[in-house]
Amino acid sequence: MSELIPIQLRALVPSDVNAVLRIQAQCYGDGLVEPREVFARRLEATGHCSWGAVAGDELVAYLAAYWSRPGAITPLNGDFANYADASVLYLHDMAVSAAAAGQGLARRMLDAARAQARLRGVQQMTLVSVQGSALYWERQGFIVQEVPNAAQQQHLASYGEGAVYMVGLI
Repeated sequence: MSELIPIQLRALVPSDVNAVLRIQAQCYGDGLVEPREVFARRLEATGHCSWGAVAGDELVAYLAAYWSRPGAITPLNGDFANYADASVLYLHDMAVSAAAAGQGLARRMLDAARAQARLRGVQQMTLVSVQGSALYWERQGFIVQEVPNAAQQQHLASYGEGAVYMVGLI
């Protein structure tokens, strides 16, 4: 019987992009997998604060996030914006590989992001819920919020039918 490899959290780095795309494909299917070059740019953006969960040398889960503004939605395949006056933590994407499912990694990464936000004095997180995940996010303390801005409504629509904008307190 082999031993389980402990899973550690660390910052997501540009060299993780291939593993991120592999996990995206497992979790979301082709419709929401974003281009390699877009994700690489995100991890080079100064405002990104993304987490990875690694078992040994293998990335098994990730949370892509950045410092943003209330109501600002990154469109699918869009770059992370860099806001000098950022006051929210935007959770762009979180996924756990099938091999690591059921180990509480999503919760661990979310807790790490919350702790990071508290250190900055940020009190709110936002996200776009896709593929029927709103109930999961509601259990994490998020609520659906209307998007009154037409440009941001277009960004939200880029995620497909059923996507909703959600807000949660840290």
